[in-house]
Amino acid sequence: MSHQVAYPLPQQATVFNGESSQSPESQLQKPDCHTSLLENQESYTGVAQLPVMVAETHQAPSIFSRSVSMPLPQNNNVGTIQSSPESLLARGEQSLPGLNINNSSEVRSATVAKIEHLKNWSISTYKCTKQIISEKLGKSSRTVDTELESQIDLLRDVQRKYLNILRLSRALSSHFHHVVSTQQGLGEAFADLAQKSPELQSEFLCNAETQRSLSRHGEILMAALDFFVSSVNTLVNKTMEDTLLTVKRYEAARIEYDAYRSDLEILLQSPASGQTNALADAQLAYDEHKADFEKLRADVSVKLRFLNENRVKVMHKQLLLFHNAVSAYFSGNQTALEATLKQFNIKMKTGNIAPSSWLEQ
Repeated sequence: MSHQVAYPLPQQATVFNGESSQSPESQLQKPDCHTSLLENQESYTGVAQLPVMVAETHQAPSIFSRSVSMPLPQNNNVGTIQSSPESLLARGEQSLPGLNINNSSEVRSATVAKIEHLKNWSISTYKCTKQIISEKLGKSSRTVDTELESQIDLLRDVQRKYLNILRLSRALSSHFHHVVSTQQGLGEAFADLAQKSPELQSEFLCNAETQRSLSRHGEILMAALDFFVSSVNTLVNKTMEDTLLTVKRYEAARIEYDAYRSDLEILLQSPASGQTNALADAQLAYDEHKADFEKLRADVSVKLRFLNENRVKVMHKQLLLFHNAVSAYFSGNQTALEATLKQFNIKMKTGNIAPSSWLEQ
């Protein structure tokens, strides 16, 4: 059911030529149309009235409480630090840069040491390079130990020849390994054909057992060859190489010694005065490098002597092993071949040796 609402027409002023007859002051004092309707609503009793809902507005508090989590500073010096470094360290906070004097001094001393080491290395490298070039051009003399130099040249020649022996021994071991594998495969093929060919069974079985016996003897010889190759490799690539490393250090010390010796000779021959400090420094450097050079020369002499004795002992044993093993194998003497391995304490894997055949037994 709908209600018809009728609003009274407000009193309008007389309009002449589209303009109001009231003055501007009266127009300013005229109340708003909606306000007048609300005020005069009660005077209309015969008209249905609409309820007017007044919305509640949220009123913000007029007083705001200030947060106390971060108090304001007591003075205007906001950028200054109020706490002392000792209190910061006591509270466990991170110290400011420059407070730890011990760490800064250690870092400074380490940096100075590195710079000094780099400086000394650069000077030494320059002097050594100059000495090498002067020796090649014939403008400077070099310290020569004839006996020691001949021993060093002999060692390098021996190492070169032993490397050739090592290369050939490895090739022989590799080829013989393929031979043994082929003999094993051939023996299995003969044994398989012996089961499928009754008319040739005895012949196939005989050849199969022969190839198996050769492969077993070959495995024993392979063990001897591997031991020989391992021993020669240790002698050449470890023992001799260690001695040659000492020789390289000796040659580098010799070049440094000659370089500082040349500088000292130049200072001694120069007639200029006022070089007392430079002469003293040159003499000190010469003495230090001379001591290092003589120490390394003595070390090289000792190592060469012990290396020569060790080389003779090792090669005497290995050459005897090589001769006995090869001779026993190619002569078919299995007992002598096994005795050779026992003589030199060479152990084989049990899986590599097949049990003896019934023909051999």
